[in-house]
Amino acid sequence: MDILALLTDPSAWIALLTLVMLEIVLGVDNLVFIAILSNKLPADQQQKARRIGLALALIMRIGLLTLIGWIVTLQQPLFDLGLTGKPGAHGEVTFETAFSGRDLILIGGGLFLLWKATKEIHHSMDPEGDSGEMLDRDKGVAQMAFSSAIAQIIALDIVFSIDSILTAVGMTDDVPIMIAAVVITVGLMMIASDPLARFIEKNPTLVMLALAFLVMIGVVLLADGFGVHVPKAYIYAAMGFSAAVESLNIISRNRRAAKLRG
Repeated sequence: MDILALLTDPSAWIALLTLVMLEIVLGVDNLVFIAILSNKLPADQQQKARRIGLALALIMRIGLLTLIGWIVTLQQPLFDLGLTGKPGAHGEVTFETAFSGRDLILIGGGLFLLWKATKEIHHSMDPEGDSGEMLDRDKGVAQMAFSSAIAQIIALDIVFSIDSILTAVGMTDDVPIMIAAVVITVGLMMIASDPLARFIEKNPTLVMLALAFLVMIGVVLLADGFGVHVPKAYIYAAMGFSAAVESLNIISRNRRAAKLRG
């Protein structure tokens, strides 16, 4: 289908809107991770890290869309452990023993996310126990920290990019629509990244909540890689409820602080 036909096709616009909403939902995890990681850098490098991280996410997703035929093959099993077993009669959880390229990527991404989030939680609870690399403002160390942050952002970008593209493939066959949805979504994420990072930085309790989200997402990625599919609606409902409760706590603390100042 050519571009002009897509622009005049109502179903194409509906598909684009649906994909943008889907990409935004799937991109929340990535955005939170980038915000937490960039906030550990020196102040003059934080925005740059967020911009580079999101720009790389855009480039990778567009590049992967041009290789969509190869991406789809990632769902084909690469090997089977050969374990057999009957599904549970009462709805017990059963694991798949055949693993595809997508499964291995999700398992690797889940393990990385669990390691990173757990490390950051430990650092938040015991700052002195860390190596101090991120806290040193010496130029050489800051540059090394910046490179490390970008490398970690790229690693998670790959996982989230492949997962979102495979989800999008099931909704439309038109690559231009997918590319447009990715461009719009990353543009919105760039607009939201700085306010989100500032909000997290001004409210330290949100950091622990966000890290807990990342642990949960890491577990979900691992489960998905092993064939246990957890509905995303459950995950985002839990995140939304927790964020709403924490928002009430923030409002309450701010009002108490205002009364004390008054």
